[in-house]
Amino acid sequence: MNKKKTLLICAIILLSGGAVTAFILLTEPTASRSGASKETAMLVEVTPAEQGTYRPVIVVTGTVQPSRDIILSPRVSGEVVSLAPNFIPGGFIQKGEVILQIDPADYRNRLALQKSALSQALADLQIEEGRQDIARKDYQLVDESLPDINEDLVLREPQLNAVKARVEAARAAVEQAELEVERTTIRAPFDAYVLSRKVNVGSQVAPAENLGRLVGREVYWVEATIPLSKLRWLSFPESEEEKGLKVLITDLRAWQEGVYRTGYLFKLIGALEDQTRLARVLISVPDPLALRSDSSELPPLIINAFVEARIQGKPLEDVVQLEREYVRQDETVWVMEEDKLSIREVDIALSTEEYAYITEGLQEGELVVKTNLSTVTEGAPLRLKAADTRTTAASPGEEQQAPHEIQNQGNY
Repeated sequence: MNKKKTLLICAIILLSGGAVTAFILLTEPTASRSGASKETAMLVEVTPAEQGTYRPVIVVTGTVQPSRDIILSPRVSGEVVSLAPNFIPGGFIQKGEVILQIDPADYRNRLALQKSALSQALADLQIEEGRQDIARKDYQLVDESLPDINEDLVLREPQLNAVKARVEAARAAVEQAELEVERTTIRAPFDAYVLSRKVNVGSQVAPAENLGRLVGREVYWVEATIPLSKLRWLSFPESEEEKGLKVLITDLRAWQEGVYRTGYLFKLIGALEDQTRLARVLISVPDPLALRSDSSELPPLIINAFVEARIQGKPLEDVVQLEREYVRQDETVWVMEEDKLSIREVDIALSTEEYAYITEGLQEGELVVKTNLSTVTEGAPLRLKAADTRTTAASPGEEQQAPHEIQNQGNY
């Protein structure tokens, strides 16, 4: 009897538990997901497109070279007896200034000998002219007609011509000896800056020997390389007097930020650079060593220095100037149009280091998206950061819940 009663009690308990469980399941509230399915517009910054006429700045790099560069060499041999005080590396020498003196004693002696030979030749010429006068008078007394050849012999024409030739040779020898004496004094051919010196007082020198290196100090060149596609935006002067396009030159490694030298686009070199196949241009820089009073505060250019040159190109008319970082993959631009993303294909006339100059696909006043997006879809909803008030009122936890406020992940 007790066993039956226990089983009955257990059954009642099980049934009661099942009934309670069923009641709980039937009366459980249903979760709502309406907030998770709501689409949130991406938060972006924009900049208006500006259309007009612009002068692009084309950035190139190049090497500083002297416009005048010579190896100083003697034209006569001898011993160096004096040097100019400024004929040292880093020295400045004026045009016509004596740089070096070779011992002229031997050459002066040779000049004296040649002058003596010339005097002797002139005396022989006078004697021969006197003999010719006598021969002419004798011939006239004979009063006979001879063939022209025989007449020249009788009148001593060959002898006179020979003496005249010796006189001319003697004069030439004197002039050559005078040149050699003059060449013992070596002068600066132009206003020069001394890069090196290879001799000293007492050195024995010979013709064509390297005495030192001089460069002109009036103008230096920067030989720069530029892509062929950008040449059409440059113009070169047609004469030496005409100034080319303005160029700002800076040495990023040696000069302080914001310091630059002014140069002018000078010539297009008619051969491509061997390794890169880029075009080569020359930029002229006046007063490269900053010797004039109006440029004394500027840094001097150093030969063979690697510099950056910013060339002001020809004007581009009726184009949109846009920062290059806002030009996306495949030459597209993101535009905010009616609070939605529009992916525009654009035609770019020229791309420089800083800007792209757009001729088609973007109009004046249209809003270009500056923000980098994680996902890019045509027609995606957008909202401006300036119009979003939640960023000032939201708590730190609420800011983290905005699904499209992402960090900068690079350009597309």
